[in-house]
Amino acid sequence: MILFCICSVVMNLQAQDHMMSDHIMVMPKDIKWTDGPAGLPPGSKIAVLEGDPSAVGLFTIRVKLPSNYKIKPHTHPADEHITVIQGTFNMGLGATYDEKAAKTMPVGAFAVMKVGTVHYAFTKGDVIVQIHGMGPWGITYVNPADDPRLAKK
Repeated sequence: MILFCICSVVMNLQAQDHMMSDHIMVMPKDIKWTDGPAGLPPGSKIAVLEGDPSAVGLFTIRVKLPSNYKIKPHTHPADEHITVIQGTFNMGLGATYDEKAAKTMPVGAFAVMKVGTVHYAFTKGDVIVQIHGMGPWGITYVNPADDPRLAKK
């Protein structure tokens, strides 16, 4: 009986240890910012909180955008879930970039862009958004001339 109790306690501790290793908690001071992906205009910063946005699977990232930043009309190959963490983010729908037609999204706002939805975004002040979805993340601009990856260097 004592041996059964000891084995039971050990198995329970091992299960708890496994659950803790699968748990992710990221504190603001631990967020590591790097230059944004080549598919976004220069000036953005990105922090990967969970997963790998370049691989198949779930991911969560934060994207820091400077004031007066513009992302021209584009689509994504998978649904994109966006939460505004800091500042005011502006998003519009459609293939024509029109700031007057965009919606203003304050801190706490949430949006889902379904796969293939043509949309655009811009900032008027510094902004941080959190994006989660299924990788690999990608961006395809409606007008190839808007794609920073194709810009002449």
